[in-house]
Amino acid sequence: MPGYDISIELTAESTNADISALAGLAKRVMVGEGIAAGTSLAVLITDDDEIRGMNRQFRGIDEPTDVLSFPDEAGDFVQGISQAPLLGDIAIALPTAERQAQGFGHSLDAELAHLLVHGILHLCQYDHVENAADEARMRAREEYYLGDLGAVHSH
Repeated sequence: MPGYDISIELTAESTNADISALAGLAKRVMVGEGIAAGTSLAVLITDDDEIRGMNRQFRGIDEPTDVLSFPDEAGDFVQGISQAPLLGDIAIALPTAERQAQGFGHSLDAELAHLLVHGILHLCQYDHVENAADEARMRAREEYYLGDLGAVHSH
């Protein structure tokens, strides 16, 4: 696989998150979506309070959410990665992911995988809000990357 600079920062308490598996999945999605080798992706796995603050600041919605995607812009929230081209930043709320995993009856790793793929696809210009055709297209890509993890569900 081509090289990518994947930075995953875990600031929430977790003993279960498989960060290396998430990094491998991120690389697979970036290859599959034709993202240029050498591109960076920054992922922050944090708590509900931090996600709520980001959601309020960037979307005007004062509540936590499961995943947020931020296309490459100045002022990236994960610092210290290379000067390579940046696909964008993704923030995932670990406590929300844990609740959703339990609710959907699958593992935390499967839920984190779904949220990561969902976030990367948003950075690749996929959308699920505008119309049913866009939603179906994005869901098909999620199913392709998640395969047998059983973690595809609606957002």
